[in-house]
Amino acid sequence: MAQSDFLYPENPKRRQEVNRLHQQLLDCLSDSFDVTNKLTEVLNTHLGCRLAFIEMKRDGTIKENCDIIIQAIMKIQKELQKVDEALKDKLEPTLYRKLQDIKERETEKIAIVQKVISVILGEATSAASAVAVKLVGSNITTGIINKLVTVLAQIGASLLGSIGVAVLGLGIDMIVRAILGAVEKTQLQAAIKSYEKHLVEFKSASEKYNHAITEVTNLVKHQMK
Repeated sequence: MAQSDFLYPENPKRRQEVNRLHQQLLDCLSDSFDVTNKLTEVLNTHLGCRLAFIEMKRDGTIKENCDIIIQAIMKIQKELQKVDEALKDKLEPTLYRKLQDIKERETEKIAIVQKVISVILGEATSAASAVAVKLVGSNITTGIINKLVTVLAQIGASLLGSIGVAVLGLGIDMIVRAILGAVEKTQLQAAIKSYEKHLVEFKSASEKYNHAITEVTNLVKHQMK
């Protein structure tokens, strides 16, 4: 027991809470790595992209790992922008507008893209058309992905950004010392508040991102049957 625990008997519970929230943050980060790699695989396989897979840096900080995901997503967005520009160039203006119209059915959009996808990729596949429609002709890139990037950037710039990912394996007291440098009541409360604030947004953004990419992969599997 730390000496300050005699003055602040609730500190052990606060340490446990810091540990629990820290694990939740790492779980969300890990999920974001996995989903980004899933999206990378889909793009490499069906849109001919050459994107690299990413790995969590276990000896790095929270900020470093947030930056890895952000950089990977920015590369993904650049590839999708190329596809979007190619579609805009090859499609008639009215057809391109239909592709951007959220009221149009996805089956109709896939049929539109199918007409020109071979010119863009060198071959025509239903799966490639489905990926292009789901990622270019929807709000995934403009909304969900951008939201995740924003939240990751906020976490990296916060109190949590400098925390080392590997501190989780050091035990609760070591985590607290690594994060705060002390175990005083106000510092523990500040850490808990920071974790809670960012986890609310991160969990929401991460879940939406995961759901959106799962929709893409399911659509691709359906088109390949």
